[in-house]
Amino acid sequence: MIHTESLRVGIDTLRANPMRTILSTLGIIMGVGSMVSVLSMGDGVEKFARDQVAETTDLQAIAISPSTSQRVDGIFVRRDNIVRFTPADLDSLKAAVPEAGAVEVIVSGGLMVQIDSASPCRGVLVHAGASTDPVDSQMVARKMSIRDGRFFSDAEAGAGRKVVVLRASTADSIGGGAALVGQTLFLQREAFTVVGVLAPREGERMEAFIPFSAASGVLFGAPQMQLTAKRVEDVAAAKQRAERFFARRYGMDWRARVTVVANSTRVEQLTQALLVFKILMGAITGVSLLVGGVGIMNVLLAAVVERTREIGIRKATGAKNRDILVQFLAESVTITSAGAAIGVLLGIGVAQAAAAIMRAQTQAPVHAALSLSTILVAAVASVMVGLTFGLYPAVRASRLSPIDAIRHE
Repeated sequence: MIHTESLRVGIDTLRANPMRTILSTLGIIMGVGSMVSVLSMGDGVEKFARDQVAETTDLQAIAISPSTSQRVDGIFVRRDNIVRFTPADLDSLKAAVPEAGAVEVIVSGGLMVQIDSASPCRGVLVHAGASTDPVDSQMVARKMSIRDGRFFSDAEAGAGRKVVVLRASTADSIGGGAALVGQTLFLQREAFTVVGVLAPREGERMEAFIPFSAASGVLFGAPQMQLTAKRVEDVAAAKQRAERFFARRYGMDWRARVTVVANSTRVEQLTQALLVFKILMGAITGVSLLVGGVGIMNVLLAAVVERTREIGIRKATGAKNRDILVQFLAESVTITSAGAAIGVLLGIGVAQAAAAIMRAQTQAPVHAALSLSTILVAAVASVMVGLTFGLYPAVRASRLSPIDAIRHE
């Protein structure tokens, strides 16, 4: 008998015993459902954790600073050849570091600010920066939102327009608040046009933001660069590539001219925690599938005993060992495939419900993150379980002696 006939017989047998088939499938439904729900929730919680790390910490940031002094006879003296980073360095560094999400050049400094010569001077920390990302992307990355007016545009930044965006506390302290938008403000006696005021946030300082191209004449510190890795796991590789980039550019003594710093210890701790979390999720889903697989094996072993005479008759009429093997494996894979399809739908529903409960109880923006890889893992795992746990009953059935099987009661 050819294998296609064995497959047909196996599927027909499942249809003829719906209750047994349902009970066999139930274990896989629960196993695959548990796997999909756990993996989806795990992916969602992991994404939430990664977003929180990116938003509230600098663990993915690599600070690159020029050395402004050198040690001579035990005394630190100012260097004559200080490295001056410019926006032109951004694209070349990002091209050398594929793990980089964004690269910025920043110069900051404290300046005196006033509305006019008659008004009192206030101190403000001014930041001027340029990035490989558009201005709107920088705002999102820094979690900035506008209260009044707007942020300066890429065109204004490229043209070196003297425009400024103020923190809410800065605008309120200077006086005028929202009325400052469109007005002229003097930073260290240089006239800047106020184009926007940021939304207030707790604990903010007196700060202002201007384009990097407008910093000359008001900020005289050494610009620094900041490279942000795409993922926490990429920080170490990104730091190594950045170091090789500067070694090629400045030669053997590059460490004396440029400092590349990352929070390596904290990054390693977080990477380890994420790995432990993934292993835990995998262990939980593995146990669920194991339980379902054992259930399939038990049901198929019982089916072998129940259908011993049938197997004997088939072998006596010409069926070979491999035909019986294919028949029982077909039953096992059919059970697991059907259970996997239902289990995926069940798992998606459970994950969505669990995420909704978590959002309601914690106010945290946690969402189930169902991905194609999760569905593929569920499909492949279910087939592997069917083949693995269906193999022993199938082999046992294929090895039955036709004479002994026919005489079995």
